[in-house]
Amino acid sequence: MSVKDVIKNSVYESLGGGTTMNAKTVILILLLACLAGIYIYAIYKLSSRTAFYSKDLNITMAGMPVIVAAIMIAMQSNLLVSLGMVGALSIVRFRNAVKNPLDLLYLFWSISAGIIAGVGLYTLVIVFSLTMTLLLFGLDRLPGTKAPELLVLRGRREEIDYDILFDTLDKHCRSYKEKARSTRSGETELIIEIRTKEKNPLLQALDDMKFLTQVNCISHDGECRS
Repeated sequence: MSVKDVIKNSVYESLGGGTTMNAKTVILILLLACLAGIYIYAIYKLSSRTAFYSKDLNITMAGMPVIVAAIMIAMQSNLLVSLGMVGALSIVRFRNAVKNPLDLLYLFWSISAGIIAGVGLYTLVIVFSLTMTLLLFGLDRLPGTKAPELLVLRGRREEIDYDILFDTLDKHCRSYKEKARSTRSGETELIIEIRTKEKNPLLQALDDMKFLTQVNCISHDGECRS
């Protein structure tokens, strides 16, 4: 047999040859990917906030490691399957909007776990998943800075005593800043950003001011960096 025939046969076997993995290895890889998906499902359910939790997305992330691991096994089997997979995946587009940016982290976690399991790095899958869990829960435990609240005050334009108003804010707020002031139909509306630990006494003091016709305090669950 000539060298040309040897090269031709090797290329033919690489294009159409079967996988070198035995059935036991394939089952072990898919089982590990399945366990990784279940683990990610549980962690996502525990760590996600109720307002953003989606069971459908969670199930998708649980099944993704198995799908990716199966693709990796198929891509290792022969060159034709690898090219077919690349071509098929390159034309697939996902346009579903992600509501919570943290969901992207879990999606990449699921895909990465499937890839790592698919190439047979069993220990790395376990260490990687445990490290991600410690990172996510550790960062979530760090205290965040509470976002400031907004006071929306309305009063009769000619009667508002700004000296009394700002003296009251000085007394009950750590800091405050006027964000907007508008006047319409004889009424003035003030929007003031405040930081205070005496919310109830402040609102009571503002409510007692006769020149104010409406007092609103707006807060949200967001966080700020400073």
